[in-house]
Amino acid sequence: MRAHEAGALHGDIGNRGPAWLRTPVDVNALVPQLWPRHVARGPAGALTVAGLDVRDLAAEFGTAAYVLDEDDLRGRCREFRAAFPDADVYYAGKAFLCRAVVRMIAEEGLFLDVCTGGELATALSAGMPPERIGFHGNNKSVAELTRAVDTGVGRIIVDSFTEIDRLTALARERGVRPRVLLRVTVGVEAHTHEFIATAHEDQKFGFSLAGGAAATAAFRILDEDVLELRGLHSHIGSQIFDASGFEVSARRVLALQAQIRDARGVELPELDLGGGFGIAYTTQDDPASPHELAKRLRKIVDGECAAENLAVPHLSVEPGRAIVGPAVFTLYEVGTVKDVDGLRTYVSVDGGMSDNIRTALYDASYSATLANRASSTVPMLARVVGKHCESGDIVVKDEFLPADVQPGDLVAVPGTGAYCRSMASNYNHVPRPPVVAVRDGHARVIVRRETEDDLLALDVG
Repeated sequence: MRAHEAGALHGDIGNRGPAWLRTPVDVNALVPQLWPRHVARGPAGALTVAGLDVRDLAAEFGTAAYVLDEDDLRGRCREFRAAFPDADVYYAGKAFLCRAVVRMIAEEGLFLDVCTGGELATALSAGMPPERIGFHGNNKSVAELTRAVDTGVGRIIVDSFTEIDRLTALARERGVRPRVLLRVTVGVEAHTHEFIATAHEDQKFGFSLAGGAAATAAFRILDEDVLELRGLHSHIGSQIFDASGFEVSARRVLALQAQIRDARGVELPELDLGGGFGIAYTTQDDPASPHELAKRLRKIVDGECAAENLAVPHLSVEPGRAIVGPAVFTLYEVGTVKDVDGLRTYVSVDGGMSDNIRTALYDASYSATLANRASSTVPMLARVVGKHCESGDIVVKDEFLPADVQPGDLVAVPGTGAYCRSMASNYNHVPRPPVVAVRDGHARVIVRRETEDDLLALDVG
């Protein structure tokens, strides 16, 4: 069943389709786990966020727009810090990064994970202390590594023998000793989409454990004694709900830890288990709380260390989606409503795959609701689609919306904080939406809307 806004208010929608399509739903209901914590419906049925009516936000900032509940994001940062008091929590900047978010996570005591020179530049320009930054990436350029070394980035997660050679040469040239972690590919098949599973053997990240490359890389770093090998790193994928993958990963990584100890007499002091913690996009998703995650991961690591007779290393984790994903929704305006021969109603909005490519790329599921008013009409099965010249330009595949939805209405899609703005494009020359942060009844733009002038500024032909 995929009745995202579940309830029982308005009766049956008809007899077509399987049983779940005929389930009564309340199109005015909000399922709390899908929405930022300070979103509610006002007296007239319009959504409010941190006390502000979305109709006012649309009037002031336009649509499409990403709306960030700042206190929600900050609260999730604090929850991860409280759940992992003896570990380092690195916010995975690839989920969504701008200078305002860098400052928010820094103020809440988190570290920051970046994976390109652009993300590093954003972090540094926002005042993030470089020693609190970790630098990922499978193909870091010499220029990127040079900047990381020269600015004093706290740790670099090395991903290939070529990178070890590059970084070693830089360290010798500058007379410094960069701290590094070794990314290990542990052969775990995470239960997620093929393109976001990152620990199986046939992919671009890390050093293979099964093939022996991980051990060879660790021995090379230790024997050359130029880089400071602090520990091992593993990341098994994204949008993961099952802890069994982390258990297998930790067991295999710590077995390598024991192999390194036995071969070189060194116990590496750190272990990073990555991120990938899932969030609720629909009512079918049941994510664990940070406290539950910490409890499970601690139990796994403690048990495996005891089995290998290892001291428990200093842990780090890298939540990104789990912090920013639920804190944002996208606000759209409906442009057209089209019934297709009674099969489905297409609700077209003023955005689409340029601001949320995940549905097309990963077959991701989202929810949606009418945002500017309540409705007493019966629900209809709708597909929320974008304005782009692609049949795959789908925002929400299946959702119950009120039958009286019409042009000019506002539709809100929750759970869009992670990867939507980060992966946004200018396909069809559509300017990217702004990011509007709302807190305590006040709204501010933290990433402005692109304009046609911005698009043309790069066109020098």
